[in-house]
Amino acid sequence: DGPVKREGDGRAPAGVFAIGEAFGYAPSADTALPYAQMQDTSWCVDVVESPLYNRIVDARQAGEDAVRGSSEPMRRDLHENGDQRYRSGFVIEHNPEGRKGAGSCIFAHLWKAPGVPTAGCTAMAAPVMQRLYGWLHPGAQPVFVLLPQSEYDRLKATWNLPL
Repeated sequence: DGPVKREGDGRAPAGVFAIGEAFGYAPSADTALPYAQMQDTSWCVDVVESPLYNRIVDARQAGEDAVRGSSEPMRRDLHENGDQRYRSGFVIEHNPEGRKGAGSCIFAHLWKAPGVPTAGCTAMAAPVMQRLYGWLHPGAQPVFVLLPQSEYDRLKATWNLPL
């Protein structure tokens, strides 16, 4: 029960989600997760009508029309005045089927600055991301838990969540 994630609502989805591919600006990263270096032509498609909705694509392969209208460049440093938020991150698989309008491009990524909100993602300091990169192993089938505080409090003992 409660609000349902919708495209453009600026909120994070609530639930337990698989962790997808890691991404960043560097050619490689110290992680066991599958990793993709983002290019100046890499976009996460947030256009609801697109058949590529909620997918990270390279406009050189998918075509410029495929990313037209998308507001999610994966090289924010090149498209958004040097923004470093996507220098390191990973996909939170909240809508892997790409259900139209159910929300797209939800990531764990670097924060712009402490206390600066995201549009639905989870942001953290670079050292925390590096620890996660080193800790996450696909074979262990890690999940990302995003809960409102009241649900976290209710489930922390049952789920053995950290305090």
